Amino acid sequence: MNSERRLARLEALEAIRQLKHRYLNACDTKDVVRIRDCFAPGAISIDYGPIGTFDNRDRFIDLYRQLACHERVKDLHHAGNPEIELTDDHNATARWALFYFNLDADTGATLQLSGQYHDCYRCIEGEWKIVATRFERLMELAQSTVQDAAGR
Repeated sequence: MNSERRLARLEALEAIRQLKHRYLNACDTKDVVRIRDCFAPGAISIDYGPIGTFDNRDRFIDLYRQLACHERVKDLHHAGNPEIELTDDHNATARWALFYFNLDADTGATLQLSGQYHDCYRCIEGEWKIVATRFERLMELAQSTVQDAAGR
């Protein structure tokens, strides 16, 4: 593999890592414009299991706003262990491990889960975008805590 091709491959892998991290950070900060921009326009596939399946980014964003964009909802998405494979110069697949923590700041209820993202990416006009994603939930722990007026 020549050095130009090797460099292009490394740049693509890093761009995909940055894309996934940008998506997860945007989810934590409720930045729906950045979340939407991580996905390709047009027909895509988002399968988040019990949360729903979506065939375009706007349908997903509509539900995301309803579920997550509230002051009481606090989220932490942490993904690691990426296995990214470039299938050609413009397409890639990846598997990511996810740890997710959610807090309802009003009630103290928490949800922790782990699982794996299975993603497909495409480089469109020089930018990598998510064209398909599926989340496979592996473990979940929910705790419901209702605090009294004194916060106990």
